[in-house]
Amino acid sequence: MERALVLGGGGVTGVAWEWGLLAGLAERGVPLAEAELVVGTSAGSMVGAQLCSGRPLEESYAAQLTPPRGEAAARFGMAAVARLVWAGARTRDEVRARARIGAMALSARTQSESSRRAVIESRLPVRDWPARRLLVTAVDARSGEFVVFDAASGVPLVDAVGASCAVPGVWPPVTIGERRYVDGGMRSPVNADLAAGSDRVVVLAPTTAAFGPMPRLSAQVAALRGQGARVVVVSPDAAARAAIGRNVLDPARRAAAARAGRAQADAVTDEVAAVWG
Repeated sequence: MERALVLGGGGVTGVAWEWGLLAGLAERGVPLAEAELVVGTSAGSMVGAQLCSGRPLEESYAAQLTPPRGEAAARFGMAAVARLVWAGARTRDEVRARARIGAMALSARTQSESSRRAVIESRLPVRDWPARRLLVTAVDARSGEFVVFDAASGVPLVDAVGASCAVPGVWPPVTIGERRYVDGGMRSPVNADLAAGSDRVVVLAPTTAAFGPMPRLSAQVAALRGQGARVVVVSPDAAARAAIGRNVLDPARRAAAARAGRAQADAVTDEVAAVWG
């Protein structure tokens, strides 16, 4: 009986909220870290890679509480969201929509790929793919193709995670071979359908927002349930949303988001435990 943990995107505050929730649930006897399959998109790919490395949960949670010295907030406000929606919502063809978003990302002025890669590398405790099955999502910036990296893909873990976290217009697309990739959240903020075939699925979704032809999380969950899976979705509650704030890329909000995630665990423990077993 396979259990899948699906970790969605949501910026640096999404990373913190997920770690808080994971630590809080583990404290209450629900060890989501024991999942046989982990699916990570954007922020979730970072959490998933760290989780599968075997790093103690409490250590990962504690790291979210440290002051963000030397970390500046990236800008991802309403204007940036509006540009993404405008680029991706002008067609009903989801591949074409993603290609338009990719074109925007390719033309944007950002920091260098090498400097961004160094940041991603510094946040991963290991450089090799874990033995456990880990799926990391990304999108080909030129073609709009949805891509899933795993241990058999031949892509370094750092580059796979970097690609999945490459928010268009904020961070540079990641070059892997002759192709360039952007955030896997441009296909879906969660990509829960990749858990198909699992019997029990827990989805941690810092955001469920979708626009244009993006697959909706509700439809993905319905499909999983239609296949016989037991599924539960947890998203930030009102207190967590207030802690996260409007800019999910603001590291100054990280500690509050982590604490809010841990506090929220108390309210969702029974529901998650009923699925996880």
